[in-house]
Formats: sequence, C-alpha cells, structure tokens
Amino acid sequence: MRIIDLSTAVDASKWEPETVTHAITSPAEGAVHMAEEMAANFGLEISPSDLRDGELLSIDTLSLTTHTGTHIDAPSHYGSRCTYGDGRPRNIDELPLDWFYGPGVVLDISAAESVADQAFLERELKRIEYTVQPGDIVLLYTGASQFAGSMLYFTNFVGLEATATNFLLDQGVRVIGTDAFSLDAPFGDMIGRFHESADNSVLFPAHFVGRDREYCQIERLDNLDDLPPHGFTVACFPVKIAGAGAGWTRAVAILDEKVAR
Repeated sequence: MRIIDLSTAVDASKWEPETVTHAITSPAEGAVHMAEEMAANFGLEISPSDLRDGELLSIDTLSLTTHTGTHIDAPSHYGSRCTYGDGRPRNIDELPLDWFYGPGVVLDISAAESVADQAFLERELKRIEYTVQPGDIVLLYTGASQFAGSMLYFTNFVGLEATATNFLLDQGVRVIGTDAFSLDAPFGDMIGRFHESADNSVLFPAHFVGRDREYCQIERLDNLDDLPPHGFTVACFPVKIAGAGAGWTRAVAILDEKVAR
C-alpha cells in the first residue's frame, strides 16, 4: 500500500487573503504557564525547575479561517437556506463519515478556459475510459497547486460550471475536490463576466448548486498529478467543528501496490 498526501500545509509564513497567525509557546514557557495556572486555579504549588530541563510542553495557538489549507466545505457554507430536506443545510459536524472515504477519480480540467462545463467532463471521462459511480470522490486537476503560497494561487485556476457540478451529482457523487483555491472560477473572472453579461448565474455557480443539492467540496488539494486517473481510495475526513460551514482535512490517496507501480 502507498499513501499519497493530498493536503497543503497551514503555513503562516505564506500569503493568504485572510491573515494566518501562529504563536508558539516554547516548552520552557509552557512550564511557567502551567505553574501559574496550577497556583491560580487549583491552589497547587510547583516550580518549573521541578520539571526535567525546566520544560513542560509546547503549545501552538493559531488564528485562521476554516478555509485555510486543505478543507471541506459543508452545505451550510453555500447559504443559510436550501431547497431540499427541511430547508436547513447541514454543518460539517453533521455529515455522514462515509461520504469522505471512497473510490477516487482524477479529471484533468487544466485545459478548460476559465470554467469546465459538463461536455468538458464527459470528454475527459471518455479519455480516461471511466464511468463515474455513486460514492466516487471526484478530484479536479487544474495545475493551480504549483502556485500555492503566492497571490497567483488565488487568481490562476479553472473552475467548475453549474452544468458540470450537476452532472457529477447526477452520477451519485457527494464530494468534489479541486487543487485550486475554489471550485468556482477566480473572483476576477466571474465578476468580469457578470459585468459583461449582467447574468448573475455566472457568480459562484458551483457553490450555489449546493443550495439546491446537498454535496461537499474539498478545496486546496495538492499532488493530484501524482495520482492515476482512477483505481485508488480517498480518505478526507473533516475535523469535527460544531456548527461550522467547513472543516480542515488531511486528505490522502491510498493506492494498492499494483496500482502504485
């Protein structure tokens, strides 16, 4: 078995539209903090010098959004209401875990112009000789991961058009992933086309499909070019954040030795 990491790191040293901060409390500072907390909260006396090397444990404190790094968007991310079920879209902690473990397929949409439509996906599936099955996790290769950590990552990629999103959902897909910043086209592209056409259907079409049909997106994947078109398993369980519209994931692909060769 071979495991391929499909995740991008949460890295405060890289450029993000929403600033990420990462403060590190050293093991020595952790010892002082613990001693102060024990005295203040429990009336217990202990000195940092009582600990081996005068150190306890390090602590990392981060400030970031749930859309930093590789993450999964829940239905509640797409809007406050939906047209299915009871009208309330589910949060990330409410979704069934079996959605996030299943057969994977990679579709190369890097040659599409701005957005890939249903016809583009059908041609790609014909090229790789694959028929999408219910429960498949479909991953879209755009080539955008080469720009991760720079401003280009947020402007240079290919999105998914509404017809393509609906096509995949029609096949029983519940989770669609991309190596790009967003499953939709870059903001500048969408807004430019909106001003030209005055048609608001060009604005966030892939995301807004989720207001009518329940599904999840994985955004900001990596290493999709290391995968075969199909014949592998994806594991991408989201962090369980109560009431959240997204959750981080350490997404991986699991390949059988025969496939890996």
